[in-house]
Amino acid sequence: MMPATAMPPLDSTTPAITTPALAGKTAVVIGAGRSGVAATRLLVARGANVRLLDKGAAAPAGDWPRDRVEAGPDSGAAALAGADLIVPSPGVARTHPLLVAAGAAGVPIWSEIELAARFLDCPIVAITGTNGKSTTTVLIGNVLRALGLRVFVGGNLGTPLADAVGEQPYDFAVAEISSFQLEWIERFRPRVAVWLNLTPDHLDRYADVDEYEDFKAVLLRQLGPGDVAVLNRDDARVWARRGLALDGGAEVFSFGEAEVEDGVYGAGGDAVVRRRGGEIRVRIDGRPLRGAHNRENMMAAVATAAVLAVPPAAVDRALDATAGLPHRLELVAEKRGVRYYDDSKATNVGAVEKSIASFAGGVVLLLGGYDKGGDFASLRPLIEARVTRLVCFGAAGPSIAAQLAGVPCEVVGGLAEAVRAAAATAVSGQTVVLAPGCASFDEFRNYEERGRRFRALVEEL
Repeated sequence: MMPATAMPPLDSTTPAITTPALAGKTAVVIGAGRSGVAATRLLVARGANVRLLDKGAAAPAGDWPRDRVEAGPDSGAAALAGADLIVPSPGVARTHPLLVAAGAAGVPIWSEIELAARFLDCPIVAITGTNGKSTTTVLIGNVLRALGLRVFVGGNLGTPLADAVGEQPYDFAVAEISSFQLEWIERFRPRVAVWLNLTPDHLDRYADVDEYEDFKAVLLRQLGPGDVAVLNRDDARVWARRGLALDGGAEVFSFGEAEVEDGVYGAGGDAVVRRRGGEIRVRIDGRPLRGAHNRENMMAAVATAAVLAVPPAAVDRALDATAGLPHRLELVAEKRGVRYYDDSKATNVGAVEKSIASFAGGVVLLLGGYDKGGDFASLRPLIEARVTRLVCFGAAGPSIAAQLAGVPCEVVGGLAEAVRAAAATAVSGQTVVLAPGCASFDEFRNYEERGRRFRALVEEL
């Protein structure tokens, strides 16, 4: 296989992204979280004056000239006065009054990844999907780093893509991309787009799963000649969208369990890569990443490595070097013969399904939090086969219990009560799993805080 640096350049018929002239322009950034702050830094560095708006009126501390950043609340017509560009944070819904007003006035609206991509010189590998994005992003980043390349790893995974601009030159940027980030893009174009899976999620923001899927599919619409879409052919919704990539002139390379003549498929504990007449095998069983969901993630990373022409030895090193990320089916402790797992990142029903499937049985499952409209009734067959007891907690607890009526279940108030209830009923040999299937906002700031609290509660038992 050829080295990664031999990947062909973008087709000459496709113009490169034009770097915008921002000096002296007024940009309005809505949301002062990590993404908004990173966008503000980039805009100021390129000479723009920034109005940073948030529910709070004060801007966070930043390494920018204070006279170039104006802070204020994210409301009021004056917030858009003189605006040349709007950059909303991913958490800001498209129905936000300022975005509606900006659209009506014809003011350009870019997501933070759109802004960043216009200043990045390196190829982008973009990973999307409902579940597994973060782990696969880290895996692919490690695959490229195993070649000694300079690789940015981030996006929706912690470090915003805008922070890659202005740092040391990168050979690749590997970015986790959410549907929210794809709502306001124009020219964002990855060299490789990886779409892992699609299950219902964020139904508190989208009208239905079809609208959610439509925004995920935007990533494929951006591809052109010389680009590659790496798609999960075992996911019917994802595979049905492959025509979007092909229509733009991109190549489609797939992964899945069934044998194919061109693509990646599972063969026992190996992933077999067949591409352009060649075949190699990569062992995926016995790696640090465990669980049914990580088999899919590793196959996606192997497929991406193949299209980037990464030698098998580097893929092996990366798979051995990549352990599970925090709050993703992470073993917390074993108490009196009961093992406790933190899968706080399982914030939708599809992720809960993968979590349960990672255990043969004897599971005490903790479900609950802030409901995003998930269909928990779809879990019934798997729960009846592998879950001994269900503990439903938080704002969504009663609703989840109602959807799963007839399953042995206890409904409690918050996470602390859920852990105590699980510990009181679990017996040696069983497994307590926090895989809430919901967001955390009823009780915590994010899934990380929820996971840390779960760990503390388990350690206190």
